[in-house]
Amino acid sequence: MNEVKAGPVAIATKALLTLMYGVPILWILITSVKSSADVFDRASTFVFTPTLDAYANAITPTLWQAMGQSAVIAVGATALVLIVAVPAAYGLARTTGWLPTVGLGLLIVLQMMPQTANVIPLFQIFSSWRLLDTTAAVILADAALLVPFATLLLRPFFRAVPPQLEEASSIDGAGVLRTFWTVVLPVARNGVFTVGTLIFLLAWGEFLYAVNFYLTPGSYPLSALLAQQVSAFGIDWPGLMALAVLTSVPILVVFSLTYRQLKDGLTVGAVK
Repeated sequence: MNEVKAGPVAIATKALLTLMYGVPILWILITSVKSSADVFDRASTFVFTPTLDAYANAITPTLWQAMGQSAVIAVGATALVLIVAVPAAYGLARTTGWLPTVGLGLLIVLQMMPQTANVIPLFQIFSSWRLLDTTAAVILADAALLVPFATLLLRPFFRAVPPQLEEASSIDGAGVLRTFWTVVLPVARNGVFTVGTLIFLLAWGEFLYAVNFYLTPGSYPLSALLAQQVSAFGIDWPGLMALAVLTSVPILVVFSLTYRQLKDGLTVGAVK
């Protein structure tokens, strides 16, 4: 089997994308090991004495607390989104007629709504439910925002499951719920895993709902903790970059562990 060689356009595109994403990451890493005096010194752009002071100052109990909050929000939002989106996507995949068209149209409209448009209504709702300054409010808000996105992504995976498998299961006497749980879900598990990973990555970076629904800054997740490094008195660039690196480490670990499944799941979803 002959290997397909990349053409000049593909090579140039890859090089351009590498520069677009690689240069900012390299700048973040370099800045995180500089002193504040070296950040704006042109002579110290690449030649400087590295220091880990910024990391030493960033690793505090506040960092671990914020990381724990981000983990709870990401895991909780992912679980809640999948609980709602998986049966919804399966229903849209198996329903025929005009109903799926209307449902998909509504999901697209909901997906187009900006996050900022929901802040004030959700704030009033959570205030009446006495959920302000709780992690549950942020998880519910994130789940409501991400359910349409997850449903749209999951539907092609369930459509790829052959209906004959469900028919054979029903002939054997299995009900709808048992067929879904023992036949459909295992076949589409790669898609569910892929969407779950994407939802986790999105929820990990939660910022807008956190800064509005948490009334005490001590409860902020990592993304809000990053924003606190920018103040009216100036910006500690090495500290900010060090915190950005530390914030990205858990995401890098999750992505590295799930890269193969994520790639296969996205490929199957695109082909099917």
